[in-house]
Amino acid sequence: MHVPDGFLNAPVSIATGAVAAGAVALAIRGARKELDEKTAPMAGLVAAFIFAVQMMNFPVGAGTSGHLMGGVLAAILVGPYTGALCVTVVLIVQGLLFADGGLTALGTNIILISLVTTFGGWALFRGLVMALPKNRVGLLTSGGISAFLSVPLAALVFSGLYLVGGAVDIDLGALFATMLGVHVLIGIGEALITVVVIGAVLTARPDLVYGARHLTPQLTLRTSSTASSSSTKAAV
Repeated sequence: MHVPDGFLNAPVSIATGAVAAGAVALAIRGARKELDEKTAPMAGLVAAFIFAVQMMNFPVGAGTSGHLMGGVLAAILVGPYTGALCVTVVLIVQGLLFADGGLTALGTNIILISLVTTFGGWALFRGLVMALPKNRVGLLTSGGISAFLSVPLAALVFSGLYLVGGAVDIDLGALFATMLGVHVLIGIGEALITVVVIGAVLTARPDLVYGARHLTPQLTLRTSSTASSSSTKAAV
């Protein structure tokens, strides 16, 4: 999904860069409400994990390979705004240090891999969470489905951008079909990785999963009056 330099013309690349910059600025503001003593260190771990896993490609057939995008995974673990920032940092490091994706296409890649998958996937996740049972199975099912759908969603957005400002004149029907077909297969890998990682964190530390806070039992604090009342009843 990393778009290299020259795939989109200059006006579209400039526009996507401006949109990405504005969206990241809004994400920084939104992340202030998500970050706390648990989410802040978790965000660093999420960014490092996504960076590492994105370096490993898995085959999807016909000589094509894919890798984790991580938007839905990050959103579920640390929240959509913080998750978008985690993926954005990964993309910037990859572009500047490893030439993974073009620098003039950095805004496009942030929109596709970070913003579309994170916020689009989070919207899908929240809708599924409301519809499915409020338990671990429902949460993991919601995460897997939303992760799977977020990948072809990003592919469709790229196809739309190419329709507006593609640098090479190619058959758009073939482009849509190829992009959607390949990224549906990549989406399967995305879903599997997301479910495995979320499931592992839920098992070890469910309190660290931002998207599972509705499953965390509410603790009732016992006040001194409650304790005294309990002691009186015991004495009687």
